Amino acid sequence: MSISATARIHSSAVVEAGAVIGAGCEIGPFVLIGPEVTLAEGVVVKSHAVVTGWTEIGADTVIFPFACVGEVPQDLKFKGERTRLIVGARCRIREGATLNTGTEGGGGVTRVGDDCLLMTGAHVGHDASVGDRVVMANQVAIAGHCHIGDDVIIGGLSGIHQWVRIGRGAIIGAVTMVTNDVLPYGLVQGPRGVLDGLNLVGLKRRGVGRADITAMRAAFQMLAQGEGSFLDRSRRLAEETESEYVREMTDFILSASDRSFLTPK
Repeated sequence: MSISATARIHSSAVVEAGAVIGAGCEIGPFVLIGPEVTLAEGVVVKSHAVVTGWTEIGADTVIFPFACVGEVPQDLKFKGERTRLIVGARCRIREGATLNTGTEGGGGVTRVGDDCLLMTGAHVGHDASVGDRVVMANQVAIAGHCHIGDDVIIGGLSGIHQWVRIGRGAIIGAVTMVTNDVLPYGLVQGPRGVLDGLNLVGLKRRGVGRADITAMRAAFQMLAQGEGSFLDRSRRLAEETESEYVREMTDFILSASDRSFLTPK
């Protein structure tokens, strides 16, 4: 066990032998920290939370009461193999959230990036990869093997089907079931997710220039209404565009995937 002298640990907390607790960490009452857990400097674990498994938590992340971080996957194929969970810096993991370690068949690692907000009851399944600055609202469920890009926002009570990819900057409306890949900067909503436009508000907030936004809107219209199949339109767009944002969209569409794409309605 390695516990920094500046860490503050409540007398009722259980920190198992082997855990590494960094400088300035705060561990509240009735917390359980497992023997293979590493908390970087400044991590706060509030009362009744559990951090277990082979788990690394990045600096200044806060884990709120009754969250369960690093438990084994909810996968019947899991046979106790040694797998990991890695959470980045400055994340907020709110009450009742659950994050599972990976599986041997899925690469063995579940990852959450920096500066993410996982609201009450959110779930990150085994072998998922969540980028930086992702917001998962209350009760969002990310299934196993999903890839969530940077700056994605997922509305409350939404579910992401296993193996789905959501591209950077996309936004998913509340109470949406997403069963297919979502292109970067896409706007998806509806009980069975429908690609309904671009995340224009998010693009403007990030300071994307008017020329690029205009190019992306034209690209979306071409993808929705042009001649040929969706993939044919994507290939033509990739050859013609000069916008790096449109290029990111077409590269995402044309890359390999285990799930087909949500196409513009």
